[in-house]
Amino acid sequence: MRGNDHENEVWITGVGLVSSLGEGVEAHARILSGEQPCAACVDETTFAPYPVHPLVPLTLSKQIPKNSDQRQMEGWQRLGVYAAGLALEDAQIKGCADLLDRMDLIVAAGSGERDTAVDCKVLEMSGASDSAPLRASEILPSALRPTLFLAQLSNLLAGNISIVHHVTGSSRTFMGEEMAGLSAIDNAFQRIAAGQSEMCLVGGAVNAEREDLLLAYELGHNLWRHSFERIEQRAQRGGGFVPGSVGAFLVLEQRRHAERRSARAYARVTAVGTDRMRRTNVEANPFACVSNLIDETVAGSTGAVFSGASGVAPVTAAEFAFLDELKRRAQIEYVWPYGNILGHAVEAHFPAGIALAALAQHSGRVSRTLLGECPGRFSSVDRIIVTGVGHERGEGVAVIDGIPTRGANGI
Repeated sequence: MRGNDHENEVWITGVGLVSSLGEGVEAHARILSGEQPCAACVDETTFAPYPVHPLVPLTLSKQIPKNSDQRQMEGWQRLGVYAAGLALEDAQIKGCADLLDRMDLIVAAGSGERDTAVDCKVLEMSGASDSAPLRASEILPSALRPTLFLAQLSNLLAGNISIVHHVTGSSRTFMGEEMAGLSAIDNAFQRIAAGQSEMCLVGGAVNAEREDLLLAYELGHNLWRHSFERIEQRAQRGGGFVPGSVGAFLVLEQRRHAERRSARAYARVTAVGTDRMRRTNVEANPFACVSNLIDETVAGSTGAVFSGASGVAPVTAAEFAFLDELKRRAQIEYVWPYGNILGHAVEAHFPAGIALAALAQHSGRVSRTLLGECPGRFSSVDRIIVTGVGHERGEGVAVIDGIPTRGANGI
């Protein structure tokens, strides 16, 4: 974890967020501030017994104008490209070739969507024949597009963002569940703080409405199999996460670069810390890595925590126990698991939490209704600590502070 000097402060100047609650800054800001009542949007029937937070309907042509581009992408890519376009538009960078040419792109991605129909066809043919490899070799060449295999390549999301939105600086993709989102944000922050980059478009996307995704996570006993309950309540029935379709991208920008172009800033990222620990014995060493990171972060200050807890046992209980201790010591004011309204977005979860924290910092308040208490009341916002905790491994925190002064240009 590291901070940054004055000129290399990392500012959030663009937010692109799409979820089951809506698309864009205004839809999510209204929910955070209490202007719009928030009830989690959950589909409990399509993939029963597994509830899912489904994506709000999108008019894809608003951010992906060419139908040919839309057709060659699967759902997770369309969602990511759409959210990336929202972030660029929000930062007033979209269409500015001189800025896009210098913008770095950092993406958190999973292994891509599998073609379930082809998978099923191969399995059916295999069951009916003793020559399974031969039958598969006959099916795959005709069923799959030439450049793909049974799952889309992870770096196709970054490639399509570059093609559609003309982001042509450096590009890198981090692959692998929650740790990918943590690493993407950490990498963008460190590069800007070190003066190695002026602007980064960073984020990820997850299409949760997929049988192949649900199968993969259920094989690891990670999913919640009951009617929807808040994350805090799931431990009593064994825990588990409810997947959510989310696209979350941020424009992170060097302070002096943002000031030079008179950009509006939502908040600043003061510090980021990550760890790649695999929690093989969480009871014996409860939440050691992220607790050290948060202890370092909150020393001498107070704030709120936007928790990225998934609901999976036992790590969620360990995180909440640690955060409850910080509340008892008056180091933090409240804890809000933002997955209660978004679902768990795996690779996109940490970027989504930072996006919500930036919007909360900008408005200066969070509705207490989101915390499951005191309808109509609000909590003020000072420092927000966003946690990102993998259901299996990987954990980290980001510190989101307000912009100290706001001049006539909105900064």
